Amino acid sequence: MDTALVLGAGGITGIAWHLGLLTGLREAGVDLTTAGLVVGTSAGSIAGAVVAGDIDLADAMRMEAQMGESDPPIEPDWERGSRAYAVLTDETRDRAGIRAEVGELALAADVVSEAAYVALLTRRLPLFEWPARPLLITAVEATTGNPVVWDRDSGVPLDRAVAASCAVPCVFPPVTVAGSRYMDGGVRSGTNADLAAEATRIVVLAPLAPVRMHGAPAAEMDALRQRSKVALIAPDEAALESLGPNVFDAAQWEPAIEAAIAQGHRVAPEVAAIWHA
Repeated sequence: MDTALVLGAGGITGIAWHLGLLTGLREAGVDLTTAGLVVGTSAGSIAGAVVAGDIDLADAMRMEAQMGESDPPIEPDWERGSRAYAVLTDETRDRAGIRAEVGELALAADVVSEAAYVALLTRRLPLFEWPARPLLITAVEATTGNPVVWDRDSGVPLDRAVAASCAVPCVFPPVTVAGSRYMDGGVRSGTNADLAAEATRIVVLAPLAPVRMHGAPAAEMDALRQRSKVALIAPDEAALESLGPNVFDAAQWEPAIEAAIAQGHRVAPEVAAIWHA
């Protein structure tokens, strides 16, 4: 495999940043949408479906980000959510144990119903069948904490895979797939970039890298660079300002896109050095 595009977690504003950055890069002559493999985690699973499904970026950027009258209210379980965040950011803990504890909190959280959440997300998904191009979507089994990776041969419907990958613990409910319940793939890693290890040229877009220690784990990047050319791109200062502090703030959709397009122009030489090597 020659090229891989890794799209990381980052909420609603992260989706906007992904789409805007890809647009800005393409305008500057670096078209990452030609990637031979796409890896998507959480927000990146939606952007990844856009890329692998050959959905026009301009159409994708018109995605309905704001909540509509038919959508259920999103009411996070702040008490359990704060506990989950503390566990996730505890550097002294074993990662497998962390995932299992976060899964327990996610399963117990008082949030929107699973059916309402899946319907909310599916209504916005730009395609409903797995694309022909290789697309990997990550999630974590909530009961065991075990990571999973789905593709078109896994027998999992695309909308369920994406909904599970986006199921942020204590904000959205874990999603049922084949009798088990799964939560956000970002619980394992903000990028899961190690899944692209077979590619020789890899670009990782990581919306959370500047603000969370596991937004783009250094160990993943270091391991990839042992055998591949890798570019890690995170929101720069101007983009971070437009993204705002709340990754679920749909009001920042258009500002995030505009800032990301401009950043795409700025980072094009860095990305081109990898993509066109």
